[in-house]
Amino acid sequence: MWADVSRWKRVIGDGLRSQKDRRQATEVAIATNVLNRTLDLGRPEYIRVA
Repeated sequence: MWADVSRWKRVIGDGLRSQKDRRQATEVAIATNVLNRTLDLGRPEYIRVA
């Protein structure tokens, strides 16, 4: 999870640029779509080794 937050901050930044709620919602939706598409290209598969 922390890795995903780090990716979010690297791709999107620390804060939203828009000031109005509707625009912020749109900005978050676009950013989430971009991040999900990026992760789909190279999401690691975790395997537990005991």
